[in-house]
Amino acid sequence: MSLAHTAAEYMLSDALLPDRRGPRLKGLRLELPLDRIVKFVAVGSPLLLMSLAFAQEFSSGSPISCFSPSNFSIRQAAYVDSSCWDSLVHHEQDGPGQDKMKSLWPHKALPYSLLALALLMYLPVLLWQYAAVPALSSDLLFIISELDKSYNRSIRLVQHMLKIRQKSSDPYVFWDELEKARKERYFEFPLLERYLACKQRSHSLVATYLLRNSLLLLFTSATYLYLGHFHLDVFFQEEFSCSIKTGLLSDETHVPSLITCRLTSLSIFRIVSLSSVAIYTILVPVIIYNLTRLCRWDKRLLSVYEMLPAFDLLSRKMLGCPINDLNVILLFLRANVSELISFSWLSVLCVLKDTTTQKHNIDTVVDFMTLLAGLEPSKPKHLTNPACDEHP
Repeated sequence: MSLAHTAAEYMLSDALLPDRRGPRLKGLRLELPLDRIVKFVAVGSPLLLMSLAFAQEFSSGSPISCFSPSNFSIRQAAYVDSSCWDSLVHHEQDGPGQDKMKSLWPHKALPYSLLALALLMYLPVLLWQYAAVPALSSDLLFIISELDKSYNRSIRLVQHMLKIRQKSSDPYVFWDELEKARKERYFEFPLLERYLACKQRSHSLVATYLLRNSLLLLFTSATYLYLGHFHLDVFFQEEFSCSIKTGLLSDETHVPSLITCRLTSLSIFRIVSLSSVAIYTILVPVIIYNLTRLCRWDKRLLSVYEMLPAFDLLSRKMLGCPINDLNVILLFLRANVSELISFSWLSVLCVLKDTTTQKHNIDTVVDFMTLLAGLEPSKPKHLTNPACDEHP
């Protein structure tokens, strides 16, 4: 065995990927990076604002301060604060003998409405976890495994070709068999390509993804309506008139009909309202961008794996409408590119292929590794017409 053949065998052995017989892809990402950001912000920000509201309530005591008459004792003043906070109704004169009432309940319901908002925003995440993640994880495990196996099969095929070439005494027979194998497409492993082509006719993953983001937009719109209808109505009202002449106190003459109270928690209420509007206004373009990604193919990954035999979804123009499960899977393959060991090797080979002087002879990783191993990717010119050489 020559030194060149030994070096070629070592090079091909180093190009083989290690088998994954241990835990299978523990770091598999089943959420896209932008989706994860949207989840943390949409669910975490209401919880953070809720903790701020509760912290203010616990640190400042009563969220209102009523101006009780001077003849009231401390216990009577505390009762006025408690009674006005429980009712939280503003009384104003709308004419002679007419009393108009306005409820200020959004102040009291502020922390609980934030908790409800967080739970509401978490529903699309639960939908994705239970409706899409099991099937998506299975698809990704199979596709990632098959992509790496297809790369390894190509390298082993070149190793086998090198051994046959070394053992073959007649170069004409070797190249004839090699060209016959390429013509009959023996080098191709179409299982993965056909599986991905079938995913173009499936729409369960893309429907769940569309539903998830549509629900986020719907809940965000509902949040805007709630803030605009209820919070805006009491946003600028710092003081209100409270009536405590109810029950046993209705006939007490020394009790004033209306007592002025001040909302000491109004600043927190305004901060929470404005922060919620700002946060969800920023999230809306991100959610819309996530939806628009389904309207176009992410061809960067496919262009690299075009070097695998029988993986020519792009060159054969097999990609149709992008709104299908295959497009979703490609997005998640890009997010899990660190799990694709073959991706880095094929990326390097793509760069080398573009810079080689024999571009017309190199289509797949088999052709390129054949060239690196010291074999011509196609029959040499001096062997193309053996009959002419023998009978000039």
